[in-house]
Amino acid sequence: MRARLALCLALVAAPLRAGADEAPPPVTPLPVTPLSVTPLPVTEVAPGVFVYAAPYELADPENEDAICNLGFVVGGQAVAVIDSGGSYLAGRRLLAAVRVVTGLPVRYLIDTHVHPDHVLGNAAFAEVGATIVGHAALPEALAARAGSYLAATERLIGAAAFAGTKAVPPDMVVTAQITLDLGGRELLLEAWPTAHTNSDLTAFDRTTGTWFLGDLVFSGHVPALDGSLTGWLAVLDRLTVRPAARVVPGHGPATLPWPEGAAATRRYLAVLAADIRRLIRTGATMSEAAASAGQSEKGAWSLFDDFAGRNATAAFHELEWE
Repeated sequence: MRARLALCLALVAAPLRAGADEAPPPVTPLPVTPLSVTPLPVTEVAPGVFVYAAPYELADPENEDAICNLGFVVGGQAVAVIDSGGSYLAGRRLLAAVRVVTGLPVRYLIDTHVHPDHVLGNAAFAEVGATIVGHAALPEALAARAGSYLAATERLIGAAAFAGTKAVPPDMVVTAQITLDLGGRELLLEAWPTAHTNSDLTAFDRTTGTWFLGDLVFSGHVPALDGSLTGWLAVLDRLTVRPAARVVPGHGPATLPWPEGAAATRRYLAVLAADIRRLIRTGATMSEAAASAGQSEKGAWSLFDDFAGRNATAAFHELEWE
């Protein structure tokens, strides 16, 4: 069944509305039964839209790799979850948060991109029958990195927190855009060109104007470049001309105003690009660029030293032959 769904939707190259031709049958919510884990703390940021705002931390045993923002949207018939966390335990805790709110089935889990803190909780939702949805590039990207992601996560969070964690790929892929119907509530999913990663997917709740942007937008936590610096800036240009009541960043507070919420990410990326281009013109080496590019931004971001050198190295690779 999962394979057939993936094959069908891999062919989608134009907007598709799921369930548009007929109303879904009534759904009786299940009794809300607490799971045997502590639910992640979530905030209702708009009617029926809930967000876990993660701490600005690297993965460790205490946070169980629940270190990116996660969310879910409750419709009349079902729930869609956006990102699953970085471990099976983090996913179970997010599912427990859903169960505190509603007994409606989790029909969809939407992966916003390939990074482990966003997708390694997928198994918790696969086992309750959720259809996992991702960018068309996500299956290949996840397959290529699964081994290293799993090994690194177990090392960082420890065997107890890691137990049950698997790299579960999407059942359904998006090449352009699709609309998911949760029962009187639609989510628009859009696949974007390479930016933060090569697998960035966004989810827009048409009922409240809430836009889950994944790691296309950071706030507080320094941006992490794993795709294309110029591509990311170009995608931000496309995003910021679109209206939204609020956005949910991949890292940062539960919501940001829009388009102002993109300003800090864009500024950092623009500074990084300008610094790298200047250093290339003056003959600097890659190691010199890694040590100096973007340093004027250091005071504006948490975890800056953990990501700045890698960001500069990736940007140097991209820009040295432009």
